[in-house]
Order: sequence, then structure tokens, then C-alpha cells
Amino acid sequence: MNKLNPQQQEAVKTIDRPLLVLAGAGSGKTRVITEKIAYLVQQGTSARYIAALTFTNKAAREMKDRVSKLLDAQRGKGLRVSTFHSLGLDILRKEHKALGYKAGLTLFDEQDKLTLLRNLIAHGSNDWDIDAVDYYNNQIGTWKNAFITPEQAISTATDDTHLIALLYADFNRNLKAYNAIDFDDLILLPVLLFQQHPKVLEKWQNKIRYLLVDEYQDTNITQYELVRLLAGNLGQFTVVGDDDQSIYAWRGAQPENLAQLEKDYSRLKIIKLEQNYRSAGRILKVANHLIANNPHAFEKKLWSNLGFGDPLKVISHKNDRTEATQIVSEIIHHKFKHGGSFSDYAILYRGNHQSRLFEGSLRENNVPYFISGSTSFFAYSEIKDILAYLRLFVNQDDDAAFLRIINTPRREIGPTTLEKLGAYANDRHISLFAACYELGLTQSLAEKSIQRLKKFCDWVIDTAEKIEKGDTFKVIEHFIQQINYEAWLHENSKTQAAAERKIKNVDDLISWLKRIADKETDKEKSLSEIISKILLMDILERNQEEEAGDQVSLMTLHASKGLEFPHVFLIGVEENILPHQASIESDNIEEERRLTYVGITRAQKSCTLSYCTHRKRYGDVSECEPSRFLNELPEEDLEWSNKKQLEPEVIKERGKANLASLKSMLS
Repeated sequence: MNKLNPQQQEAVKTIDRPLLVLAGAGSGKTRVITEKIAYLVQQGTSARYIAALTFTNKAAREMKDRVSKLLDAQRGKGLRVSTFHSLGLDILRKEHKALGYKAGLTLFDEQDKLTLLRNLIAHGSNDWDIDAVDYYNNQIGTWKNAFITPEQAISTATDDTHLIALLYADFNRNLKAYNAIDFDDLILLPVLLFQQHPKVLEKWQNKIRYLLVDEYQDTNITQYELVRLLAGNLGQFTVVGDDDQSIYAWRGAQPENLAQLEKDYSRLKIIKLEQNYRSAGRILKVANHLIANNPHAFEKKLWSNLGFGDPLKVISHKNDRTEATQIVSEIIHHKFKHGGSFSDYAILYRGNHQSRLFEGSLRENNVPYFISGSTSFFAYSEIKDILAYLRLFVNQDDDAAFLRIINTPRREIGPTTLEKLGAYANDRHISLFAACYELGLTQSLAEKSIQRLKKFCDWVIDTAEKIEKGDTFKVIEHFIQQINYEAWLHENSKTQAAAERKIKNVDDLISWLKRIADKETDKEKSLSEIISKILLMDILERNQEEEAGDQVSLMTLHASKGLEFPHVFLIGVEENILPHQASIESDNIEEERRLTYVGITRAQKSCTLSYCTHRKRYGDVSECEPSRFLNELPEEDLEWSNKKQLEPEVIKERGKANLASLKSMLS
């Protein structure tokens, strides 16, 4: 506690009233939350009555790790540190009966949702457009995040949204029939549950007597309501946020939730953390200057004791290929001159497509790099296949899993059979699996097709019973052999090496499942709960978290939030890129400015801003205009390197650096 500054200490010790901590970039907010958890326990609140909520598994793990250094295992026992969605899943698993669900809920991911929506569109009587399925899916997600139920969507629909609202109602009804929920339901349904069942809410308020929330500016309306319900009238909570770092409006985040707290809690205390422990003073001055152009509910100004630092560089390039070449050259030169590691450097951009030319240039110069957002382990088709089998074993009403594996490997059950089965199941409002056993199906399908479906379903039931009663993982390994999945992978892979890599992935998945089962403190944990946990982990961590090692980091500005690097290169600082064209058209410049602010405040020692005068788009070269944000930065703190010619000794130094890199590549 002695190492905290006065504002941090005050934030930790304020436990008798609702608290909003306005924590600027690099101001030590995670430390405040973890120290506060330890302080609450020291003041007599048992750890099992404390919950801390974050937005990512990574942030939750980091927080748990820090708390474990402040509290021993006994005193920290029962502490809940999780994502919003993990808490929602836990609530729904324990209270499923109150909402009319059965045990063993299935969690639909994006692919499952799209499969169900396509199925509803194909078999529906409404004039839905199959090509607009992504748009429909996004609109349904937007409604759920805005706390709008299907009934409300239908009653308030315009001519443009009426059909989508009807699809939303169909979609939700089918989800319920399959005993399934989607990612957005993990917040929406607990809120509806608490509103409709006061005794259930009271039970959870007794379970969670003090609530801490990180990154509060990223909460949407439904998450705000969940926090408000759990915290109750007394407002036993601390929320930590920064409206200047709210960059997720596209998924429903509302920085206004920070100001809403003042209206809902008259006793709310506000503490500002403005001392930055990350960046040089000049970087903060430039960032403050930029973000001052946005309106603010709360004024704050970051400052630092780490020295003023060098001016921020602004470099222009004649085209995007030159931009990639020159930035990589800058990194090589800087590392040669100052030492350090490649991991000290980050290249940040607005969209993933901007990384391609940089990858090429880094490879050509033998510079190791790491792209944040590489393919998730869970995204591989073989992993999705095996998980779909396991999902169907634990929940036969899981239509998405049924459709994925009914012909993987092939079972001579054609698309016409499945289409007729789907139409029959929809008419009867039952799952595809249940429909296979109904006598009425004989009016839609030939006897031969029904027998094939029943044979598959009988096998699923038999395997599910063996999993439940026998050695779970031996049965799983046996069924993979039984369906001859290895031969299927060999048959459907382009090369022998690709097939072997897929087989290894399946082996890794089974080993990992075993480890999860062994780790569980509750040894009665069923396979269905382990599968749900994995599916949620997949959705929350689409991008596999890997250690970058000694490599230059390439990532989007969104992905960079929460990270820091000694040297940052912010590229493509141009109109229509940053700010993005869609944001200009929708008049959402403020969020783009916050995104630029986030990028600049990732830098500890140096920040370089880069733009092109011409850029290749869709095969054509077009002229580019520097971003309006460059004009909003204080001129005296910028160094426009293109306005003056490089000194001869600088050119000589760069030649040495590039020569050293070439020698390294040849060796």
C-alpha cells in the first residue's frame, strides 16, 4: 500500500460508498483493483463474497495472478475473478430452471448462429434474404446488447427492421427449443432472470457482496444493468474506467455509462488517477492535446515523472510499399543504434489488411515478427468437428452440432434428407435429433433415409451413455477410431503433412480436455460443463494468446489496448483510414480520435506517426490526405522528418545498420 500514490490509496480505502475510479492510460488501474481486493479481505470481507469482472480471460488471469501475490491461498479462497460472460454462464447454469431451460445448456458460437439463421431463412415463409444473413445476425446481436427483447423489437420495428425482428423472434424460439444460448444471452438472460425473480437476485446479491469492474467504459446497456442489479441500492462496488479509451461502440459499448452512475447513485465518489507510469511527458502532452478535442463528462490530464522525452516523428511516404520499407528500415536502424530487442517495437494499424506489406518487408530484412490475431486453435475444422461430436453427446438437442457432424465422415445422408428433416423439426418445434424418432417423419422421408438417421442417433445415444458411465476419455478415443476420422482427414487434406498436423491437433485437444478435467476441484464436473467452458473460452479468445518472444509486434489499434511498448509506429494516419471512412460517414469521429489516443499512449519512449501521399486500393493507386488528427497535435512537439534532408552521417549510420542486418540474414 505504501508504494501507491495518494489517489490510488484513496481508491483502495474507499469501501463505504459507490466508487468510480477514472483511470487514465498507464495509471496503474489493475494494481488498484488487486490491492483493493486484498484490502477488503483485510477489513473482514471474506474473499468468497468478492467478485471482480473483466472483459477478457487474459485480464482475468493477470488479475488472479496479482491477487495471489497479495493473499495466501486460504484467505483468497472463493474469490471470483472472471469475465462478464463467464459470470453470466455460471448464473444461467445454476438458475436454468427459473428461465425454463434444462440442465446442460449449449453455447452457440457465431458459426452456429449463422447456421441456424440460414436454416430459418431457407425454411421460413417470410421474405428474408439469405445473402443478408450476416446483417441480420449483427442486428440481432445489437438488439440483445441494447437490452431489447424480440417482443420489444417487433413492437418498435420500422418498415426496414420488421422482418429482422420476426427473424429474431424465430431465432430465439429455436434457441430455446434446442436448450441453447448465444454469447449475447450470457448477459441478457441473467438480467431478465434477476428482473423477473427477486428471490434469485437476492440470492446472488448475498453471494456477491462487493463488486469490482475493470474497463467500465466498455460496458453496454445490458452489462450496466447487470452491475446495477448485483450491486443493489447500497452500491457496494468500485468501477474503473476511462472514457478516453472507449473504442468498442461497434459492439455496443457506452462510455456514457460512466456519467450514468452519477445519476443512479447520489453517494457516488469519483477519484481520478492522472499520474502515468508508462510514457514520457511529451507523448502524454501530445495525447492530451489530441483527446481535448473530444467532449468530456469528466476532465482529466495525464502527467508523468519519467522525463519529457523526444519529439514525436511524423513521416510521409510516396506510397504504401515505401511506407513498409522505410518503417522497417527505421526499426533496424534504431535497434542498431540503441541496442535493445525486437520486442521493444510495435507497428499499429487500423485494419488487419495493412499488415501484409510490412510482413513482406520484415521477412526480406530477416526481422522476426509476431502478428496478434493469428488463427485460433479452436478455429481449425478438425477441432470444431470433434467438439461438435462431444456437444451432441452431452446435448442431443444441439442442432448446430448435429448438422456439422451428420456427414463428417460421410454417412450417405444427403442435403435433401436434411432439408426435409429440418422442415419437419421446425413445424414441430423440436430438435433435429428428436425428429428422427417421430412417426410423423415417414410422411416426409423415405424409410431408407429414416433408418440411416436412426442408426446415427442410436449410435450417439449409446456413445453418450458409455461416456457418462465409463472411462470418459477412453470412450472418446474409441469413438474417433470408430468413425475412422483419421482416414477422413487423410482423404480431405491436400498433403500428407497437413493430415498429420490435423491428427496431432485432435490428439492435443483430447490431452487438453483430460488436463482440464484433472484440474477441476469438483471432480463431479460433467463433460457438458467442460465443453461449455471450452466453447466460452473459444468465443472470448478467438485469437490464440501466444508469447511474442523477441519479435516486432504487429497488431490493430483495438488489439493494442492494455499493452505497452518502448517504441510505437502508428501507420496509415490518413483520412479514410484513421479516421476510418465508415466512421466519417456515420459522424463517429470521436471514437476514431480515442482510437488514435490509445495508439499514442501505448508508447513508452518514442512514437512515430506515418502516412502516405498515394496508396494502392483494389488495384488502383489513389491520392491520400493526411489525417485531420495530425493537425490537432501540438506542432512544437512534432518532428516532420520529410521536411528536411537526412544528414550525411545519419545516412552512413543507416547504411551500417542495413549492412549488419544483411550479414545476419546471410549467416
